[in-house]
Amino acid sequence: MSDNNPEIESSTFNNLNIDVTESILYHLPIPSLVRFTLVSKQWRSLITSLPPSPSPSSPPWLFLFGIHNTSSFHNQSFAFDPLSNTWLRLPPSSSSSDHLVGSNRFLFTTAPRFSFSPILKPNWRFTSPVRFPRINPLLTVFTTLSNSSKLILVGGSSRIGGLVDIEERLAVQIYDPVLDSWELCSPLPADFRSGQDHQTLTSALFKRRFYVFDNYSCFISSFCLDSYTWSDVQTLKPPGLSFAYLNSCNGMLVLGGMCGFSFNLWSIEEGSMEFSEIAVMPEDLLFGLVDSDDEDDKFRSLKCAGSGNLVYVFNDDCHKKFPACVCEIGGGENGICSWRRVPCLPSPVNKFHKVVSFCSTVSITDVFHPEEARIGGSIRG
Repeated sequence: MSDNNPEIESSTFNNLNIDVTESILYHLPIPSLVRFTLVSKQWRSLITSLPPSPSPSSPPWLFLFGIHNTSSFHNQSFAFDPLSNTWLRLPPSSSSSDHLVGSNRFLFTTAPRFSFSPILKPNWRFTSPVRFPRINPLLTVFTTLSNSSKLILVGGSSRIGGLVDIEERLAVQIYDPVLDSWELCSPLPADFRSGQDHQTLTSALFKRRFYVFDNYSCFISSFCLDSYTWSDVQTLKPPGLSFAYLNSCNGMLVLGGMCGFSFNLWSIEEGSMEFSEIAVMPEDLLFGLVDSDDEDDKFRSLKCAGSGNLVYVFNDDCHKKFPACVCEIGGGENGICSWRRVPCLPSPVNKFHKVVSFCSTVSITDVFHPEEARIGGSIRG
């Protein structure tokens, strides 16, 4: 294909079967597709009209939203694309709320009012009032049996005068965007009351169940998204575990966390909660994520987020550097997990007082047609 004659390039595209063309384009990194839309009107029309990728295994991006302590004007947003191995600058979050949570290609503000926006092109929409406004809740978007979408909100805290209401912290609320209403459901099991802090909870959506794991007690339970009931509470604690994050990757539950001076990944058997080690982070990558001068509990600031076939491990306490690495599950020879370092953030990076980090799959539709990104059928651009 010619490097400098768009007419020849367009003619070549015309000669390809549309299914073959789409198949080729689906394998290209999104940043490359964005650049290719500048080649000609035909290329732009072809790329921007691509339907969402039929592949459910698109590698997830890692998102970082930095919140400045004095002005939202200095907020910054970045996304790491694993296919191109590059960080991209995104439009900064325009929300004035510090209480941001990210999930499923959306950003959410959880207090003082609940709202949400597509990640790539902010367009904030407010919901009806939440029964219990939350700070740092667990949440995710899920599909119902009737193929509509809803949002589940679990836990978090409501601070009044510096105090935390333990009962409210166990609350479970489900949002229906068609009715614009919140439903109060069965709360987290009472066993989770013993947790010292709402931030000890971590969660994963897996096979129509929303799993919640408590680092303090090592209790785990799951909420059925069909019957709205909780399973029996079980214990999940690999030997030597100090803290961990629960994820859903490659068709299995994956727990990632620290055991002594080792960061491990375990596959979790649903039902029995038996665990099996699947990967250990190389030592040079692990120590590259922390400040060598901090000897007291220096690994405690590590976080883990996974989706698809990737698990990201990062340290968002180091705002300027944001050291991170990624593990591809079954991506090495003979199905062995493979680790690699994530490049540094592009300069300049502002100083933030809070960072929101999470991973999510992204499609070409999210880039060119953000108005189609919605929770349920009633929310449109």
